Amino acid sequence: MSLLVNPSHPGEVLQELYLSPLGLSAITLAKRIHVPRTRMERLVKGETALSADTAMRLAKVFRTAPEYWMNPQRAWDLARTRETIDVSDIKPLAAA
Repeated sequence: MSLLVNPSHPGEVLQELYLSPLGLSAITLAKRIHVPRTRMERLVKGETALSADTAMRLAKVFRTAPEYWMNPQRAWDLARTRETIDVSDIKPLAAA
């Protein structure tokens, strides 16, 4: 499937592109960025969403932009919402 249809969870991106290659655990990263270990563990498992707070911290530690982390979360949220919300009966407003 297309990434737009089935995007990766930001925790998967974190694990595959950063933690595994650097030999870091979620617990070690949590300590480094001053967040509870459970926040990072749940994020990596895909059990929780990435917050703006965490995006700022990840951006600092990995020298990226916060948007780099928030964009996969936005894509993930929209993909999951498309699976559950039916908007087919909503009519667009007429142009003025």
